[in-house]
Amino acid sequence: MRIDWSGYLFVAPFFLPFLIFTFLAILFGVYISFTEWGIVGDPEWVGLKNYERALNDDWVPKVWRNTLQYGLTVIPAVTIVALALALFVNQKLPGYAFARAAFYLPHVTSVTVMALVWVWILETNFGMLNYYLGAFGIPKVPWLTNPSWVILSIAAATLWWSVGFHMVILLAGLQDIPAELKEAAQIDGANSWQVLVNVTIPLLRPALSLVLTLEVIAALRVFGQIYLMTNGGPAGASASVVSYIFEVGFTRYQLGYGAAISMMLFVTILMVTVVHMRLFRETTQ
Repeated sequence: MRIDWSGYLFVAPFFLPFLIFTFLAILFGVYISFTEWGIVGDPEWVGLKNYERALNDDWVPKVWRNTLQYGLTVIPAVTIVALALALFVNQKLPGYAFARAAFYLPHVTSVTVMALVWVWILETNFGMLNYYLGAFGIPKVPWLTNPSWVILSIAAATLWWSVGFHMVILLAGLQDIPAELKEAAQIDGANSWQVLVNVTIPLLRPALSLVLTLEVIAALRVFGQIYLMTNGGPAGASASVVSYIFEVGFTRYQLGYGAAISMMLFVTILMVTVVHMRLFRETTQ
């Protein structure tokens, strides 16, 4: 059998960085999770000690609870809003091209810019949101300094930042749905809501599955906006799993323990993704 090596040359620019900076990094992280290492010096093998420590660390369930609360807030919000925006711009009403660009524009900004903008908006004493709420007689809300509001505030910033990307995915899925199917349903007497529920949504499942998968992974890995907007505060009320890994590994220099928590997160993301894809495959068969 003749092997065409030209194809491997084309994928090499992607595969080699992936092999070095992702696959080998994962293997190195697995090794480090079984050691005690503070960057300087040689790693000291400690076996399962780091994993046992994680199971007895009071902060681990706290950051997992915060991450879960954030995910349960942002995932449904992003999915529903992205679907609504995709349905709106898919109608090709006057100005729909501008609307597409406007809805997608926040996603092209960096997480740093997004976080700084929303810190300014949500600042308690001088923030824009409290300023306009005050015009209606509503007292100042400590959006980023009150444990009851901080997760919701970060989720709102993430919604504004990421919804445009998912809108594009769902819009592509909508445009792949044959118009004849919707027309046939309307001829049979179905109204707009019935067409959406019985025709559009079922045929949009592949795109919805992709959006949900990406959002679940992003929610479990959330770090940038939390680090920049609250640094895990107040009193750890917004600390996520990744922000705690960062603190343990790069502030306390306990890389072995941080790697152990990272491996636990990696396994969780892998399991959630596999279960989600399997459930989706079963519902579409």
